Amino acid sequence: ICVVYILICLLRNDLRLHDNELFHWAQRNAEHIVPLYCFDPTHYVGTYNYSLPKTGPFRLRFLLEGIRDLRNTLINKGSNLVVRRGKPEEVVADLIRQLGSVSSVAFHEEVTSEELNVEKRVKDVCAQMKVKVHTCWGSTLYHRDDLPFPHMSRLPDVYTQFRKAVESEGRVRPVFSTPEKLNPLPPGLEEGAIPTAEDLQQTEPVTDPRSAFPCGGGESQALARLKHYFWDTDAVATYKETRNGLIGVDYSTKFSPWLAMGCISPRYIYHQIKQYEKERTANQSTYWVIFELLWRDYFRFVSVKYGNRIFQVKGLQDKSVPWKKDMKLFDAWKEGRTGVPFVDANMRELAATGFMSNRGRQNVASFLTKDLGLDWRMGAEWFESLLIDHDVCSNYGNWLYSAGIGNDPRENRKFNMIKQGLDYDNNGDYVRGWVPELQNIRGGDVHTPWALSTAVLAHAHVTLGDTYPAPIVTAPEWSRHVNKKAVGVWGKGSRKKGPSHTPKQHRDRGIDFYFSRSKNL
Repeated sequence: ICVVYILICLLRNDLRLHDNELFHWAQRNAEHIVPLYCFDPTHYVGTYNYSLPKTGPFRLRFLLEGIRDLRNTLINKGSNLVVRRGKPEEVVADLIRQLGSVSSVAFHEEVTSEELNVEKRVKDVCAQMKVKVHTCWGSTLYHRDDLPFPHMSRLPDVYTQFRKAVESEGRVRPVFSTPEKLNPLPPGLEEGAIPTAEDLQQTEPVTDPRSAFPCGGGESQALARLKHYFWDTDAVATYKETRNGLIGVDYSTKFSPWLAMGCISPRYIYHQIKQYEKERTANQSTYWVIFELLWRDYFRFVSVKYGNRIFQVKGLQDKSVPWKKDMKLFDAWKEGRTGVPFVDANMRELAATGFMSNRGRQNVASFLTKDLGLDWRMGAEWFESLLIDHDVCSNYGNWLYSAGIGNDPRENRKFNMIKQGLDYDNNGDYVRGWVPELQNIRGGDVHTPWALSTAVLAHAHVTLGDTYPAPIVTAPEWSRHVNKKAVGVWGKGSRKKGPSHTPKQHRDRGIDFYFSRSKNL
């Protein structure tokens, strides 16, 4: 009897065909390939501590777009995406029973507990049913096996040490080639319907025209975005100068949502950068994209090293902080009603679009943990629910960092909301865009409405505590920047619009704020 081998590729955060080791391996090892995506019910419950919707409306829409896009890509290659709703181990067991001659189940390895539990249960089912399991590592720029550390326990606790080690001793592997044709599904296998948002008890979000991320999900959109940002506009050549922007699509690469779902490969981005540097220009900006990809790697490897400690209230440093759990303060923060316009604008952008700039994230996280003293996990879980680019390792790694219990070499880092607002939105355009109640307050004054005279407020039709909240907290260090215009940034009298530009004295800020010596950023 001729046995026809069937291989199941369980897809999770690897929704792409390019540089995907699973497809590469499957093509060589089976006559029939079953690319499988499971809508796991555990992704549509409440978050662990505060029961916020785990997969919120924007992330779900982006995921559904990615699934539809991958199905189209696979159909064009002679295959299809099999979609099921249910726990992956149960779906896999059903398929093995149904198909009869499944030789292997393959998947990319993840690193955090919920995903690892799924892997364990899939392996258990396969062991019982005498089916082999094949796993790959494919989510990082540098392969886990190529790190210059003898064991993950030796991973440095400071990013700079990690970066220097991998840059001098590591190498980025080449990308896997994209198959021209894929081996087909086994005959008679139903593809399965892609669920709607309503099927998953979620509402379809409304698109906001102000969004800085008006892009769709999926691999083809991701590759088109890279082509636009690198080759069509050369925007990558000024990335380091613009990446702290707040308004518009092109101030930063915007790759993170596609990276989070695996619609684009970090290695592919890297090799495209190298090609761009060879053919067009190599500068600090092109390097900085790689620098940011390395941060993403770092947080993933930190999650391997520390396991569940990345989710625990004491963090990596096992530090007891008397965090508050005041739901009224938390609601004011998440709804953009804190009375601090720079914070409120960012939080409203997140609620309305599922996206927020890197600059905004650092500020609202500092505000929640340092100014309000709230449990950092409240913020992490709100981000998990809403951000379309939620990546568990980067999200929790960054929140631990902001809370002062993560990979931060310096203690008591705190952002000054007013200084940051004036530095990065010096004319107030960003705030007025998201906090329309303040749209009649001109210039940088919009960052400190409570410091304005009754006459100015009346003229702008603002009544504190009525049309816009009085601040729920004020920090003593803000007073140094109240009533100060960002003079000298553009020279006297210049009215250049601030948000999509970075003031000269802050060009080297952003993720490199980690290397700054000044405590009050």
